[in-house]
Amino acid sequence: MRSFGNLVWNEWLKMFKKRSFFLPYALLAGMVIFTAFMLYKFAGGGNTGYEFAHMAVSTKGMGQMLTLLAIVVTAGTVAKEHSMGTIKLLLIRAQSRSTILASKYVAVLLYLITLVAFMFAVAVLTGQITFGMDGGTVTLGDVLSAAVNNLVYTIVYVTLTFMVGILTRSTGPAIGIGMFIVIMESMVVQLLARYSWSKYLLFLNVDLSIYSGGSSSPVPGMSLTFSMIVLAVYLLLFLLTGFVTFKKRDVA
Repeated sequence: MRSFGNLVWNEWLKMFKKRSFFLPYALLAGMVIFTAFMLYKFAGGGNTGYEFAHMAVSTKGMGQMLTLLAIVVTAGTVAKEHSMGTIKLLLIRAQSRSTILASKYVAVLLYLITLVAFMFAVAVLTGQITFGMDGGTVTLGDVLSAAVNNLVYTIVYVTLTFMVGILTRSTGPAIGIGMFIVIMESMVVQLLARYSWSKYLLFLNVDLSIYSGGSSSPVPGMSLTFSMIVLAVYLLLFLLTGFVTFKKRDVA
């Protein structure tokens, strides 16, 4: 267990040393603060602090930008090892290929958690300073729930991108495919929600915020439990595909 922890720490340091590591934090903070300023300046400050924070961290608000930034930063976790030729040095270690890949994936998950936690903190603090916390129906618990939903949303799409990076061994396609799927999600939902079989598709289940506030599901028969099971199956499929490919591929 200690050796696995060392592997995860090593992968974290690799990400930390990249110039792009802190860019998402800076962009997210800037986006949240700028949006709060614009709303306060030109929209009369009609929001409460928690209402603004909820909008900032939710998937249907600014949260999707976090997902896109996470895809850009983490897409090359495996692919860059191939392009830089360091994959051979990585695989001569005593640990198995599965352990090495798992350490990379865990490091990515930790990065996602810090991103969401950072955006949550910035959104709540900015909302409190700009709009105050009095009034409104949105609570801190609602903001936290929106942040957790966005974390799940981001994990699913980053895991998909992680798999694509393993399959293609290239950062460009991984970023392109990941971002394209996120951007096309809403269109796919609108086009296919009329069909009952679409409830088994990833796109209709990935945003768990559809079950918040008494909203109805896009397709009859869907529920929070149903969507969580569907997402678990897709995550397992993405990870199995990635791990099996990484384990069997010849890197000579």
